[in-house]
Amino acid sequence: MASTATRRGQAPKLASYASSSSVSTSETPSIVGSLAASEKSSSTSLSSMGSDEETKKGALIDTFGNEFELPNFTIKDIRDAIPPHCFERSYLRSYGYVLRDLVCLATTFYIFHNYTPLIQSYPLRCAAWALYTVLQGLFATGIWVLAHECGHGAFSPSKLVNDLTGCVLHSALLVPYFSWKISHSKHHKATGHMERDMVFVPKTRQEYMSKINSTALTLAELGEETPIATALNMILQQLFGWPLYLITNITGHNCHERQSEGRGKGKENGWFNGVNHFNPSSPLYEKKHAHLIIYSDIALTVSGFLLYLGIQKFGFTNMLVWYFIPYLWVNHWLVAITFLQHTDPTLPHYYPEAWNFTRGAAATIDREFGFIGRQLLHGIIETHVLHHFVSSIPFYNADEATEAIKPVMGKHYRSDTKGGSFGFLKAIWTCFRWCNFAEVCEGAEGEGKYVLFFRNRNGLGIPPRKDEDVLREAKDPKATGKAAIVDLLDDSD
Repeated sequence: MASTATRRGQAPKLASYASSSSVSTSETPSIVGSLAASEKSSSTSLSSMGSDEETKKGALIDTFGNEFELPNFTIKDIRDAIPPHCFERSYLRSYGYVLRDLVCLATTFYIFHNYTPLIQSYPLRCAAWALYTVLQGLFATGIWVLAHECGHGAFSPSKLVNDLTGCVLHSALLVPYFSWKISHSKHHKATGHMERDMVFVPKTRQEYMSKINSTALTLAELGEETPIATALNMILQQLFGWPLYLITNITGHNCHERQSEGRGKGKENGWFNGVNHFNPSSPLYEKKHAHLIIYSDIALTVSGFLLYLGIQKFGFTNMLVWYFIPYLWVNHWLVAITFLQHTDPTLPHYYPEAWNFTRGAAATIDREFGFIGRQLLHGIIETHVLHHFVSSIPFYNADEATEAIKPVMGKHYRSDTKGGSFGFLKAIWTCFRWCNFAEVCEGAEGEGKYVLFFRNRNGLGIPPRKDEDVLREAKDPKATGKAAIVDLLDDSD
Protein backbone atom coordinates (compact mmCIF):
# COMPACT_ATOMS: atom_id res chain seq x y z
CA MET A 1 0.00 0.00 0.00
CA ALA A 2 0.98 3.61 -0.37
CA SER A 3 3.27 5.25 2.04
CA THR A 4 2.90 8.90 2.90
CA ALA A 5 5.16 11.72 1.82
CA THR A 6 8.32 12.52 3.68
CA ARG A 7 7.50 14.84 6.53
CA ARG A 8 7.67 18.49 5.60
CA GLY A 9 10.60 20.41 6.98
CA GLN A 10 12.80 17.46 7.91
CA ALA A 11 16.36 17.35 6.73
CA PRO A 12 16.44 15.33 3.51
CA LYS A 13 17.73 11.78 3.60
CA LEU A 14 18.80 9.62 0.71
CA ALA A 15 16.30 6.92 1.56
CA SER A 16 14.11 4.67 -0.49
CA TYR A 17 11.53 6.63 -2.40
CA ALA A 18 8.71 7.49 0.01
CA SER A 19 5.85 7.85 -2.37
CA SER A 20 3.04 9.97 -1.28
CA SER A 21 1.09 10.75 -3.97
CA SER A 22 -5.92 14.36 -10.65
CA VAL A 23 -8.39 15.69 -13.66
CA SER A 24 -8.38 13.78 -17.15
CA THR A 25 -10.57 13.33 -20.14
CA SER A 26 -11.79 9.86 -20.79
CA GLU A 27 -9.50 7.44 -22.49
CA THR A 28 -11.81 5.38 -24.62
CA PRO A 29 -11.24 1.61 -24.74
CA SER A 30 -10.23 1.91 -28.38
CA ILE A 31 -7.05 3.82 -27.55
CA VAL A 32 -5.99 1.84 -24.50
CA GLY A 33 -4.11 -0.67 -26.62
CA SER A 34 -2.27 2.02 -28.53
CA LEU A 35 -1.39 3.81 -25.31
CA ALA A 36 0.00 0.61 -23.84
CA ALA A 37 1.95 -0.05 -27.01
CA SER A 38 3.37 3.46 -27.09
CA GLU A 39 4.35 3.18 -23.44
CA LYS A 40 6.14 -0.08 -24.09
CA SER A 41 7.99 1.49 -26.98
CA SER A 42 8.81 4.64 -25.04
CA SER A 43 9.95 2.86 -21.93
CA THR A 44 12.39 0.74 -23.92
CA SER A 45 13.53 3.33 -26.43
CA LEU A 46 16.73 4.03 -24.52
CA SER A 47 17.08 0.94 -22.37
CA SER A 48 17.02 -1.52 -25.29
CA MET A 49 20.08 -0.13 -27.03
CA GLY A 50 22.44 -2.58 -25.40
CA SER A 51 24.86 -0.20 -23.73
CA ASP A 52 25.28 -0.23 -19.95
CA GLU A 53 26.03 3.48 -20.12
CA GLU A 54 22.73 4.18 -21.87
CA THR A 55 20.64 2.07 -19.51
CA LYS A 56 21.85 3.84 -16.41
CA LYS A 57 19.46 6.34 -14.85
CA GLY A 58 21.94 7.88 -12.49
CA ALA A 59 20.83 9.28 -9.14
CA LEU A 60 17.25 10.54 -9.45
CA ILE A 61 16.50 12.38 -6.21
CA ASP A 62 13.35 14.34 -5.39
CA THR A 63 13.37 17.57 -3.41
CA PHE A 64 12.96 15.78 -0.08
CA GLY A 65 15.99 13.59 -0.79
CA ASN A 66 14.09 10.42 -1.69
CA GLU A 67 15.44 8.21 -4.44
CA PHE A 68 13.12 7.93 -7.43
CA GLU A 69 12.63 5.01 -9.79
CA LEU A 70 10.84 5.29 -13.11
CA PRO A 71 7.41 3.56 -13.08
CA ASN A 72 7.35 0.25 -14.96
CA PHE A 73 3.65 -0.66 -15.02
CA THR A 74 1.29 0.06 -17.92
CA ILE A 75 -2.15 1.59 -18.36
CA LYS A 76 -3.44 -1.92 -19.10
CA ASP A 77 -2.21 -3.08 -15.69
CA ILE A 78 -4.13 -0.19 -14.13
CA ARG A 79 -7.38 -0.80 -16.01
CA ASP A 80 -7.30 -4.55 -15.41
CA ALA A 81 -7.08 -3.97 -11.65
CA ILE A 82 -10.24 -1.84 -11.49
CA PRO A 83 -13.53 -3.69 -10.87
CA PRO A 84 -15.80 -3.42 -13.96
CA HIS A 85 -18.70 -1.86 -12.04
CA CYS A 86 -16.51 1.18 -11.22
CA PHE A 87 -16.86 2.25 -14.86
CA GLU A 88 -20.66 2.33 -14.69
CA ARG A 89 -22.29 5.78 -14.88
CA SER A 90 -25.77 6.59 -13.60
CA TYR A 91 -28.00 9.37 -14.98
CA LEU A 92 -30.08 9.34 -11.81
CA ARG A 93 -27.17 9.48 -9.41
CA SER A 94 -25.31 12.18 -11.33
CA TYR A 95 -28.33 14.44 -11.67
CA GLY A 96 -29.09 13.78 -8.01
CA TYR A 97 -25.80 15.43 -7.10
CA VAL A 98 -26.53 18.36 -9.43
CA LEU A 99 -29.91 18.82 -7.74
CA ARG A 100 -28.33 18.58 -4.29
CA ASP A 101 -25.77 21.28 -5.06
CA LEU A 102 -28.38 23.58 -6.63
CA VAL A 103 -30.61 23.15 -3.57
CA CYS A 104 -27.66 24.07 -1.35
CA LEU A 105 -27.05 27.22 -3.41
CA ALA A 106 -30.71 28.23 -3.39
CA THR A 107 -31.25 27.48 0.31
CA THR A 108 -28.15 29.43 1.31
CA PHE A 109 -29.30 32.42 -0.74
CA TYR A 110 -32.81 32.27 0.74
CA ILE A 111 -31.57 32.13 4.34
CA PHE A 112 -29.00 34.90 4.06
CA HIS A 113 -31.15 37.13 1.86
CA ASN A 114 -34.11 36.98 4.22
CA TYR A 115 -32.48 36.85 7.64
CA THR A 116 -29.17 38.70 7.37
CA PRO A 117 -30.94 42.12 7.10
CA LEU A 118 -32.48 41.43 10.53
CA ILE A 119 -29.04 41.55 12.16
CA GLN A 120 -28.76 44.96 13.86
CA SER A 121 -24.99 45.11 14.18
CA TYR A 122 -23.37 46.30 10.95
CA PRO A 123 -20.06 44.40 11.53
CA LEU A 124 -21.98 41.20 12.25
CA ARG A 125 -24.13 41.72 9.18
CA CYS A 126 -20.99 42.12 7.06
CA ALA A 127 -19.54 38.98 8.64
CA ALA A 128 -22.73 37.09 7.80
CA TRP A 129 -22.53 38.14 4.15
CA ALA A 130 -18.84 37.19 4.10
CA LEU A 131 -19.81 33.73 5.35
CA TYR A 132 -22.43 33.60 2.60
CA THR A 133 -19.78 34.19 -0.09
CA VAL A 134 -17.59 31.42 1.33
CA LEU A 135 -20.44 28.89 1.42
CA GLN A 136 -21.72 29.80 -2.03
CA GLY A 137 -18.17 29.54 -3.37
CA LEU A 138 -17.87 25.99 -2.04
CA PHE A 139 -21.27 24.88 -3.35
CA ALA A 140 -20.56 26.48 -6.74
CA THR A 141 -17.19 24.72 -6.88
CA GLY A 142 -19.12 21.49 -6.43
CA ILE A 143 -21.17 22.45 -9.50
CA TRP A 144 -17.90 23.18 -11.30
CA VAL A 145 -16.63 19.69 -10.50
CA LEU A 146 -19.82 18.08 -11.83
CA ALA A 147 -19.46 20.03 -15.09
CA HIS A 148 -15.88 18.78 -15.20
CA GLU A 149 -17.27 15.24 -14.90
CA CYS A 150 -19.38 15.99 -17.98
CA GLY A 151 -16.29 17.04 -19.92
CA HIS A 152 -14.66 13.71 -19.15
CA GLY A 153 -17.70 11.63 -20.08
CA ALA A 154 -17.97 10.47 -16.47
CA PHE A 155 -21.36 12.11 -15.82
CA SER A 156 -23.49 9.80 -17.96
CA PRO A 157 -23.21 7.29 -20.83
CA SER A 158 -24.57 9.90 -23.28
CA LYS A 159 -22.19 12.37 -24.93
CA LEU A 160 -25.12 14.68 -25.75
CA VAL A 161 -26.32 14.71 -22.14
CA ASN A 162 -22.79 15.27 -20.90
CA ASP A 163 -22.15 18.20 -23.22
CA LEU A 164 -25.52 19.91 -22.73
CA THR A 165 -25.34 19.58 -18.95
CA GLY A 166 -21.68 20.56 -18.77
CA CYS A 167 -22.14 23.56 -21.04
CA VAL A 168 -25.01 24.94 -18.95
CA LEU A 169 -23.26 24.39 -15.61
CA HIS A 170 -19.85 25.66 -16.68
CA SER A 171 -21.22 28.66 -18.58
CA ALA A 172 -23.12 29.71 -15.46
CA LEU A 173 -19.70 29.91 -13.77
CA LEU A 174 -18.15 31.79 -16.75
CA VAL A 175 -16.15 28.77 -17.90
CA PRO A 176 -15.89 28.15 -21.68
CA TYR A 177 -17.07 24.55 -21.53
CA PHE A 178 -15.98 23.13 -24.90
CA SER A 179 -12.80 25.21 -25.06
CA TRP A 180 -11.67 24.08 -21.64
CA LYS A 181 -12.82 20.51 -22.24
CA ILE A 182 -10.52 20.26 -25.28
CA SER A 183 -7.46 21.82 -23.64
CA HIS A 184 -8.07 19.80 -20.49
CA SER A 185 -8.18 16.63 -22.56
CA LYS A 186 -4.76 17.51 -23.95
CA HIS A 187 -3.52 18.08 -20.39
CA HIS A 188 -4.54 14.54 -19.49
CA LYS A 189 -2.88 13.11 -22.55
CA ALA A 190 0.40 14.87 -21.73
CA THR A 191 0.50 15.17 -17.94
CA GLY A 192 4.03 15.76 -16.67
CA HIS A 193 5.34 16.49 -20.18
CA MET A 194 7.52 19.61 -20.16
CA GLU A 195 6.71 20.51 -23.77
CA ARG A 196 3.08 19.39 -24.18
CA ASP A 197 1.31 19.61 -20.83
CA MET A 198 -1.40 22.26 -20.73
CA VAL A 199 -1.35 23.40 -17.11
CA PHE A 200 1.11 24.00 -14.27
CA VAL A 201 4.16 23.17 -16.34
CA PRO A 202 7.02 24.06 -13.97
CA LYS A 203 9.51 26.69 -15.00
CA THR A 204 12.97 25.48 -15.85
CA ARG A 205 15.83 27.07 -13.97
CA GLN A 206 16.52 29.41 -16.88
CA GLU A 207 12.89 30.49 -17.17
CA TYR A 208 12.64 31.07 -13.44
CA MET A 209 15.81 33.17 -13.31
CA SER A 210 14.73 35.18 -16.34
CA LYS A 211 11.41 35.97 -14.72
CA ILE A 212 12.90 37.02 -11.39
CA ASN A 213 15.97 38.91 -12.65
CA SER A 214 16.94 38.99 -16.30
CA THR A 215 20.50 40.10 -15.47
CA ALA A 216 21.28 37.34 -12.95
CA LEU A 217 23.39 34.42 -14.14
CA THR A 218 23.44 32.33 -10.95
CA LEU A 219 21.06 31.48 -8.14
CA ALA A 220 23.53 33.03 -5.72
CA GLU A 221 22.84 36.38 -7.35
CA LEU A 222 19.13 35.95 -6.76
CA GLY A 223 19.33 35.03 -3.08
CA GLU A 224 16.49 33.60 -1.01
CA GLU A 225 12.93 34.59 -1.80
CA THR A 226 11.41 36.45 1.15
CA PRO A 227 8.26 35.05 2.81
CA ILE A 228 6.48 38.30 1.90
CA ALA A 229 7.30 37.76 -1.78
CA THR A 230 6.10 34.17 -1.53
CA ALA A 231 2.83 35.29 0.06
CA LEU A 232 2.29 37.94 -2.60
CA ASN A 233 2.88 35.48 -5.44
CA MET A 234 0.54 32.98 -3.80
CA ILE A 235 -2.25 35.55 -3.39
CA LEU A 236 -1.90 36.73 -6.99
CA GLN A 237 -2.08 33.16 -8.27
CA GLN A 238 -5.14 32.33 -6.18
CA LEU A 239 -7.02 35.47 -7.22
CA PHE A 240 -6.10 35.77 -10.88
CA GLY A 241 -4.56 32.46 -11.91
CA TRP A 242 -7.69 31.01 -13.50
CA PRO A 243 -8.76 33.99 -15.68
CA LEU A 244 -5.13 34.57 -16.70
CA TYR A 245 -4.85 30.94 -17.73
CA LEU A 246 -7.92 31.28 -19.95
CA ILE A 247 -6.78 34.59 -21.43
CA THR A 248 -2.98 34.19 -21.71
CA ASN A 249 -2.33 30.44 -21.18
CA ILE A 250 -0.13 31.25 -18.19
CA THR A 251 1.22 28.00 -16.60
CA GLY A 252 0.59 26.12 -19.87
CA HIS A 253 3.32 24.96 -22.24
CA ASN A 254 4.86 27.55 -24.55
CA CYS A 255 5.90 25.31 -27.45
CA HIS A 256 3.25 26.47 -29.90
CA GLU A 257 5.58 26.36 -32.89
CA ARG A 258 5.02 22.60 -32.84
CA GLN A 259 1.26 22.90 -33.45
CA SER A 260 0.65 20.47 -36.30
CA GLU A 261 -1.46 22.84 -38.40
CA GLY A 262 0.93 25.75 -38.12
CA ARG A 263 -1.35 27.82 -35.90
CA GLY A 264 1.43 28.47 -33.42
CA LYS A 265 3.89 30.16 -35.76
CA GLY A 266 5.36 33.17 -33.96
CA LYS A 267 2.98 32.81 -31.02
CA GLU A 268 3.87 32.70 -27.34
CA ASN A 269 1.87 32.77 -24.13
CA GLY A 270 0.88 36.26 -23.11
CA TRP A 271 -1.51 39.07 -23.77
CA PHE A 272 -2.97 39.75 -27.24
CA ASN A 273 -1.07 36.92 -28.88
CA GLY A 274 -3.92 34.59 -29.75
CA VAL A 275 -2.94 31.88 -27.27
CA ASN A 276 -6.17 31.76 -25.29
CA HIS A 277 -9.35 29.73 -24.78
CA PHE A 278 -11.66 32.06 -26.71
CA ASN A 279 -10.08 32.39 -30.15
CA PRO A 280 -11.12 29.64 -32.62
CA SER A 281 -7.71 30.11 -34.30
CA SER A 282 -5.75 29.64 -31.07
CA PRO A 283 -2.83 27.18 -31.29
CA LEU A 284 -4.39 25.39 -28.33
CA TYR A 285 -6.87 23.88 -30.81
CA GLU A 286 -7.12 22.34 -34.25
CA LYS A 287 -9.29 23.54 -37.11
CA LYS A 288 -11.88 20.84 -36.40
CA HIS A 289 -12.54 22.44 -32.99
CA ALA A 290 -13.39 25.92 -34.28
CA HIS A 291 -17.17 25.55 -34.09
CA LEU A 292 -16.96 24.24 -30.51
CA ILE A 293 -14.90 27.25 -29.42
CA ILE A 294 -17.58 29.49 -30.95
CA TYR A 295 -20.31 27.59 -29.08
CA SER A 296 -18.45 28.22 -25.82
CA ASP A 297 -18.08 31.92 -26.63
CA ILE A 298 -21.80 32.22 -27.39
CA ALA A 299 -22.72 30.48 -24.12
CA LEU A 300 -20.45 32.84 -22.18
CA THR A 301 -22.00 35.82 -23.93
CA VAL A 302 -25.45 34.67 -22.84
CA SER A 303 -24.22 34.28 -19.24
CA GLY A 304 -22.62 37.72 -19.35
CA PHE A 305 -25.85 39.26 -20.65
CA LEU A 306 -27.87 37.64 -17.86
CA LEU A 307 -25.42 39.01 -15.29
CA TYR A 308 -25.76 42.45 -16.89
CA LEU A 309 -29.55 42.22 -16.54
CA GLY A 310 -29.07 41.22 -12.91
CA ILE A 311 -26.91 44.28 -12.28
CA GLN A 312 -29.49 46.52 -13.95
CA LYS A 313 -32.32 45.10 -11.84
CA PHE A 314 -30.68 44.55 -8.45
CA GLY A 315 -27.66 46.86 -8.54
CA PHE A 316 -23.96 46.14 -8.76
CA THR A 317 -23.42 45.91 -4.99
CA ASN A 318 -25.99 43.15 -4.60
CA MET A 319 -24.65 41.23 -7.57
CA LEU A 320 -21.11 41.68 -6.22
CA VAL A 321 -22.08 39.92 -2.99
CA TRP A 322 -24.51 37.44 -4.49
CA TYR A 323 -22.41 36.28 -7.45
CA PHE A 324 -19.04 37.90 -8.13
CA ILE A 325 -17.33 37.39 -4.77
CA PRO A 326 -18.48 33.74 -4.63
CA TYR A 327 -17.15 33.49 -8.19
CA LEU A 328 -13.71 34.59 -6.91
CA TRP A 329 -13.92 31.88 -4.26
CA VAL A 330 -14.62 29.32 -7.00
CA ASN A 331 -11.54 30.54 -8.85
CA HIS A 332 -9.49 30.24 -5.67
CA TRP A 333 -10.53 26.65 -5.02
CA LEU A 334 -10.08 25.65 -8.65
CA VAL A 335 -6.53 27.01 -8.79
CA ALA A 336 -5.61 25.60 -5.37
CA ILE A 337 -6.90 22.15 -6.25
CA THR A 338 -5.20 22.00 -9.64
CA PHE A 339 -1.94 23.47 -8.35
CA LEU A 340 -1.69 20.95 -5.53
CA GLN A 341 -2.61 18.03 -7.77
CA HIS A 342 0.45 18.66 -9.94
CA THR A 343 2.94 20.43 -7.68
CA ASP A 344 4.77 18.70 -4.84
CA PRO A 345 8.44 18.22 -3.86
CA THR A 346 8.09 14.49 -4.66
CA LEU A 347 6.74 14.85 -8.20
CA PRO A 348 8.84 14.32 -11.35
CA HIS A 349 8.40 15.97 -14.74
CA TYR A 350 9.71 14.66 -18.03
CA TYR A 351 11.26 15.80 -21.26
CA PRO A 352 9.89 13.93 -24.32
CA GLU A 353 12.74 11.41 -24.33
CA ALA A 354 11.65 9.91 -20.99
CA TRP A 355 7.89 10.60 -20.95
CA ASN A 356 5.07 8.16 -21.54
CA PHE A 357 1.39 8.25 -20.58
CA THR A 358 1.73 6.06 -17.50
CA ARG A 359 4.70 7.97 -16.11
CA GLY A 360 2.85 11.24 -16.63
CA ALA A 361 -0.36 10.03 -15.01
CA ALA A 362 1.65 8.76 -12.03
CA ALA A 363 3.21 12.23 -11.63
CA THR A 364 0.15 13.41 -9.69
CA ILE A 365 -0.75 13.35 -6.02
CA ASP A 366 -3.83 12.78 -3.88
CA ARG A 367 -4.52 15.02 -0.90
CA GLU A 368 -7.18 15.27 1.79
CA PHE A 369 -9.67 18.07 2.44
CA GLY A 370 -11.99 16.31 4.86
CA PHE A 371 -15.76 16.78 4.62
CA ILE A 372 -15.39 19.72 2.25
CA GLY A 373 -13.30 17.75 -0.22
CA ARG A 374 -15.17 14.48 -0.11
CA GLN A 375 -18.74 15.82 0.09
CA LEU A 376 -18.92 19.39 -1.22
CA LEU A 377 -16.17 19.01 -3.86
CA HIS A 378 -17.05 15.43 -4.82
CA GLY A 379 -13.68 13.87 -4.01
CA ILE A 380 -11.76 15.66 -6.74
CA ILE A 381 -8.89 16.28 -4.31
CA GLU A 382 -8.74 12.82 -2.79
CA THR A 383 -8.87 10.65 -5.93
CA HIS A 384 -6.97 12.62 -8.56
CA VAL A 385 -4.31 9.99 -9.26
CA LEU A 386 -6.95 7.48 -10.35
CA HIS A 387 -8.65 10.19 -12.35
CA HIS A 388 -5.53 10.72 -14.45
CA PHE A 389 -5.31 7.07 -15.36
CA VAL A 390 -9.01 6.57 -16.17
CA SER A 391 -10.96 9.82 -16.21
CA SER A 392 -14.25 8.28 -17.35
CA ILE A 393 -14.83 6.68 -13.93
CA PRO A 394 -17.50 8.73 -12.07
CA PHE A 395 -16.37 10.37 -8.86
CA TYR A 396 -18.70 8.25 -6.69
CA ASN A 397 -16.76 5.12 -7.73
CA ALA A 398 -13.33 6.71 -7.57
CA ASP A 399 -12.48 5.71 -3.98
CA GLU A 400 -12.99 2.03 -4.70
CA ALA A 401 -11.05 2.28 -7.96
CA THR A 402 -8.22 4.12 -6.19
CA GLU A 403 -7.85 1.31 -3.67
CA ALA A 404 -7.79 -1.18 -6.54
CA ILE A 405 -4.85 0.48 -8.35
CA LYS A 406 -2.65 1.07 -5.30
CA PRO A 407 -1.13 -2.44 -5.37
CA VAL A 408 -0.29 -1.97 -9.05
CA MET A 409 1.32 1.43 -8.52
CA GLY A 410 3.09 0.41 -5.31
CA LYS A 411 5.55 3.05 -4.21
CA HIS A 412 4.63 5.21 -7.19
CA TYR A 413 1.24 6.07 -5.71
CA ARG A 414 1.54 9.41 -3.94
CA SER A 415 -0.69 10.91 -1.30
CA ASP A 416 -0.16 13.66 1.24
CA THR A 417 -2.99 13.46 3.77
CA LYS A 418 -1.16 14.65 6.86
CA GLY A 419 -3.11 17.35 8.70
CA GLY A 420 -6.37 16.79 6.85
CA SER A 421 -8.06 20.00 5.70
CA PHE A 422 -5.50 22.22 7.39
CA GLY A 423 -2.71 20.21 5.81
CA PHE A 424 -4.26 20.78 2.39
CA LEU A 425 -4.28 24.55 2.87
CA LYS A 426 -0.77 24.51 4.35
CA ALA A 427 0.48 22.59 1.31
CA ILE A 428 -0.13 25.66 -0.87
CA TRP A 429 2.50 27.57 1.10
CA THR A 430 4.82 24.55 1.27
CA CYS A 431 4.78 24.04 -2.49
CA PHE A 432 5.38 27.73 -3.17
CA ARG A 433 8.48 27.65 -0.96
CA TRP A 434 9.85 24.25 -2.00
CA CYS A 435 8.97 24.17 -5.71
CA ASN A 436 10.45 27.23 -7.44
CA PHE A 437 11.64 25.52 -10.63
CA ALA A 438 12.50 22.11 -12.08
CA GLU A 439 15.85 20.79 -13.25
CA VAL A 440 17.65 17.56 -14.10
CA CYS A 441 19.34 15.84 -11.16
CA GLU A 442 23.08 16.11 -10.75
CA GLY A 443 24.80 13.00 -12.07
CA ALA A 444 21.76 11.73 -13.97
CA GLU A 445 22.51 9.38 -16.85
CA GLY A 446 20.62 7.68 -19.68
CA GLU A 447 16.88 8.30 -19.40
CA GLY A 448 17.55 10.06 -16.13
CA LYS A 449 18.93 13.04 -18.06
CA TYR A 450 15.35 13.75 -19.16
CA VAL A 451 13.69 13.57 -15.74
CA LEU A 452 13.32 16.79 -13.77
CA PHE A 453 12.54 17.46 -10.11
CA PHE A 454 11.60 20.59 -8.27
CA ARG A 455 14.31 22.64 -6.61
CA ASN A 456 14.23 26.00 -4.84
CA ARG A 457 16.39 28.99 -3.97
CA ASN A 458 15.30 28.97 -0.31
CA GLY A 459 17.75 26.41 1.08
CA LEU A 460 15.03 23.77 1.52
CA GLY A 461 15.67 20.10 0.81
CA ILE A 462 18.09 18.95 -1.88
CA PRO A 463 19.98 21.99 -3.20
CA PRO A 464 19.93 22.95 -6.88
CA ARG A 465 22.82 21.93 -9.10
CA LYS A 466 25.98 23.95 -8.72
CA ASP A 467 25.92 27.13 -10.74
CA GLU A 468 29.28 26.42 -12.34
CA ASP A 469 28.03 23.03 -13.63
CA VAL A 470 24.92 24.60 -15.11
CA LEU A 471 26.88 27.42 -16.71
CA ARG A 472 29.36 24.96 -18.20
CA GLU A 473 26.59 22.79 -19.62
CA ALA A 474 24.96 25.87 -21.11
CA LYS A 475 27.86 25.92 -23.56
CA ASP A 476 27.22 22.31 -24.54
CA PRO A 477 23.49 21.43 -24.27
CA LYS A 478 24.20 17.96 -25.69
CA ALA A 479 26.20 17.14 -22.57
CA THR A 480 23.01 16.37 -20.68
CA GLY A 481 20.48 16.11 -23.46
CA LYS A 482 18.66 19.15 -22.05
CA ALA A 483 20.53 22.00 -20.42
CA ALA A 484 19.06 23.75 -17.42
CA ILE A 485 20.21 27.03 -18.92
CA VAL A 486 20.67 27.02 -22.68
CA ASP A 487 21.04 30.61 -23.81
CA LEU A 488 23.18 32.42 -21.30
CA LEU A 489 25.65 35.03 -22.49
CA ASP A 490 28.70 33.67 -24.26
CA ASP A 491 30.99 35.47 -21.82
CA SER A 492 29.34 33.97 -18.72
CA ASP A 493 32.69 32.46 -17.72
